[in-house]
Amino acid sequence: MKTLQNKTKMRFQLSLLFALLLFNCKAQNNIITSKDTGKVSINTQPKLVIGIVVDQMRYDYLTRFYDKYGDGGFKRMVNEGFNCKNNHYNYVPTYTGPGHASIYTGTTPKYHGIIANNWYDKFIKEMVYCAEDSNVLAVGSESELERMSPHRMKTTTFSDENRLFTQMKGKTIGISIKDRGAILPAGHSANAAYWFRGKNEGNFITSTYYMKNLPKWVSDFNTSNVSESYLKEWNTLYDINTYTESGNDLNAYEGGFKGKDQAVFPYDLAKLKDQNAGFDIIKGTPYGNSIVADFAIAAIEGEQLGQDTITDVLTVSFSSTDYVGHNFGVNSKEIEDTYLRLDKDIQRLLNTLDSKVGAGEYTVFLTSDHGAVEVPSYLQSHNIPAGYFDKDAFKKQLDSFMAERFKASDLIENISNNQLFFNKKRLKALNISIEEVQDALVQELINYKNIDKVYASKTFQTASFGSGVEALLQNGYNQKRSGDIIMVKDPAVISYSKTGSTHGSGLNYDTHVPLLFFGKGIKKGSTQVKTEIIDIAPTISALLGISFPNGATGDVLEFVVD
Repeated sequence: MKTLQNKTKMRFQLSLLFALLLFNCKAQNNIITSKDTGKVSINTQPKLVIGIVVDQMRYDYLTRFYDKYGDGGFKRMVNEGFNCKNNHYNYVPTYTGPGHASIYTGTTPKYHGIIANNWYDKFIKEMVYCAEDSNVLAVGSESELERMSPHRMKTTTFSDENRLFTQMKGKTIGISIKDRGAILPAGHSANAAYWFRGKNEGNFITSTYYMKNLPKWVSDFNTSNVSESYLKEWNTLYDINTYTESGNDLNAYEGGFKGKDQAVFPYDLAKLKDQNAGFDIIKGTPYGNSIVADFAIAAIEGEQLGQDTITDVLTVSFSSTDYVGHNFGVNSKEIEDTYLRLDKDIQRLLNTLDSKVGAGEYTVFLTSDHGAVEVPSYLQSHNIPAGYFDKDAFKKQLDSFMAERFKASDLIENISNNQLFFNKKRLKALNISIEEVQDALVQELINYKNIDKVYASKTFQTASFGSGVEALLQNGYNQKRSGDIIMVKDPAVISYSKTGSTHGSGLNYDTHVPLLFFGKGIKKGSTQVKTEIIDIAPTISALLGISFPNGATGDVLEFVVD
């Protein structure tokens, strides 16, 4: 009897143990068990990952224009995907180059090295551009200005890691109006990065970093007169009187185009192009986004992206939103119309993915490289603190102080990106220590108009900050590339014209941007939990089951991945 009881008890314990093990396996939702074979698979990669970056998209552009969006673009991604509503940049400066690099590397300028769009190279003593490369030539253009590559970016992207993981069989293609918007996301090992050459050409081009000649599908696109078709009238998509989410069409806060007296609809692009750098005028209208969507769709077909079981990566940066924002400002009818039209272009792209790759077979994320400030002169008209930084007055006051304090006028070698670079050779000759100059300038510059904070570079080398603007500055500080003094302007104070918007600060209007995930492997839902831009690359890497980018410092957003 006792033996029977023991056997019964043992069977119960074994059943309980088996049940617990089964529950534990099911709880790990990244492991899928086949009902037919009992085999376990941890690889459920999509056929294609599409990264969409909308240049200068504040988060509130998603909510402000939401009721006017159609059901197939932004709304589809929100309703069928996952919306991270409290997504921010975790460094300064919030510029295009650093933004695109950070999204795809999963880290900040401190590690990937793209500290700005342009910065002062203190070793060669000149300004450099984040994507320029004198060792390559343009392909598809004769211009010496289009010699570009990702060589200044120091770490890998998730697209690089996917190439390595797939033994270079998975393709990576980068596309944008801007060269840096195509090149940096695609990474070092991309098959190609294409950007738009305006002026009198109107073509998508690349460089010898990637290839010697354009593929036939690219040449065919360039000769199809698509660019010419967008040299047409730009009027509002809908009745302008329904654009109630924006200010008056005629106001004092917009730039406009040369050759047109007032910045008001409509704009005759064919008539205005000769005074606005030819095909470059397209960049500053919603049609710049449309031609990028056209080209991305052509790339999906021409490169046969997502047509096998090996994951490909397509990076698409819609940059015309940035050009329009800089020109017309955050509160303009032009920016509203640009987003309503972009919504339709995103719908076209998603529909193409459904038909060419297959619904449920691809994964998309959408975010932005930075936000933008409301036009300061507009803010001032409503008694909100804002203003403009006078660079000439600043330099004159600084030069006077240096001459008086150190009896020299050539100790500051460069002023750029809110940083001062010292002339180290001159300091050494005068037997003046770097620390002495840093300490003196921190005490002096804090007294200047519209300067809110001043730090010596040694602060970010000797201390660690976990919050506040100091943490943002530290994440943006690269010891080898950044300056000796870092300054922070007052909120909503910019070095810019009195029309149009710009960006670059660590304030919420620049750091708070959308983050939407959609498609295969993505849960449906939303969160108000704070996420950071550097979390995107680790999350996509985890979804793909590949190595994280080698410098990644972000976290996997496990609540996003199904």
